[in-house]
Amino acid sequence: MTLTIESPKVYTQQGVPISVTGIAQVKIQGQNMEMLRSACEQFLGKTTKQIMNIAKETLEGHQRAIMCTMSVEEIYKDRKKFSKQVFEVASSDLINMGITVVSYTIKDINDDQGYLKSLGMARTAQVKRDARIGEAEARRDSQIKEALAEEERMAARYVNDTEIAKAQRDFELKKAAYDVEVNTKKAESDLAFNLQAAKTRQKIKEEQMQVKVIERTQEIQVQEQEILRKERELEATVRRPAEAEKYRLEKLAEANRNRVIMEAEAEAEAIRLRGEAEAFAIEAKAKAEAEQMAKKADAFKEYREAAMVDMVLDTLPKLAAEVAAPLTQCNRVVMVSDGKHDVGAGRLTGEVLDIIAQVPHVVTKLTGVNITNSLKIAQATM
Repeated sequence: MTLTIESPKVYTQQGVPISVTGIAQVKIQGQNMEMLRSACEQFLGKTTKQIMNIAKETLEGHQRAIMCTMSVEEIYKDRKKFSKQVFEVASSDLINMGITVVSYTIKDINDDQGYLKSLGMARTAQVKRDARIGEAEARRDSQIKEALAEEERMAARYVNDTEIAKAQRDFELKKAAYDVEVNTKKAESDLAFNLQAAKTRQKIKEEQMQVKVIERTQEIQVQEQEILRKERELEATVRRPAEAEKYRLEKLAEANRNRVIMEAEAEAEAIRLRGEAEAFAIEAKAKAEAEQMAKKADAFKEYREAAMVDMVLDTLPKLAAEVAAPLTQCNRVVMVSDGKHDVGAGRLTGEVLDIIAQVPHVVTKLTGVNITNSLKIAQATM
């Protein structure tokens, strides 16, 4: 018999009301006499529908009881565990009634609060998250694998390029060595050929030189004979007269040289004597001037200002001459009058005298000697 076991809005362990629909297969055990006897005692006079209702209510009660001991997640996720518990608990009761539970499974689980939907959404989100994580991890692993593969590929490429470069290098080295060997052999061959050709040319040149030497020797012998002949002729016609003339000129040149030397020595002696005389005269003059200066110095010490006046008076004519010297260089003199003074030679002479009259004052400024006072003192003492 197939029974549909419905348990609407049963509160689970968490207090969440859910509805569970289960399907059970039951039968009256006819092979076991004890169970058959119990069934007869329990259901004697009852219809099949009534028997099914009794079995259904029993299963529904145990189903509700098991729902109250489990959470929604456990019922929803572990249906096998829930079905096993309902099957075991209900079977023990129904056996006493002579009914055997053949199977029990959950047909449907739902709720009016949207709890299962939320669980589904959460699970969906979790699954999506796990999927995204898995996808990212897969993408990461793929990229890592690709990078590793690329690295291995590049490493293999580098190794391959290195091997190719090594092979190319070995080829170039061997080729270079071969080229060197070939060029060396070729150079040796060319050198041997050139040496042989040079030797041949040298032999030819030696033969030619030998011929030229013989010819030159013969020419030299002829020239030597000609030279001997010309020397003998020169000896007779030129050399002996030339030697006589040379001897005469040498003697004449020697006489001139001796004359010049003697004249130079005489001139040098005259210059020396003249220099000594001039030096003596200069020395004597210097001594006389020194004695004169010494005497003047003694006189200056004795007479002091009078001696200074004497020296100044000796110098005044020279000073007056120097003052009038510019006038001697003039071609003409133009006198310009301001209308108040006379014009003419008298005026010019007066101006010159005025300039000379300032000389004593200038001497006093330069030397500190008052010529006028000194003259007055000298007159007073006379």
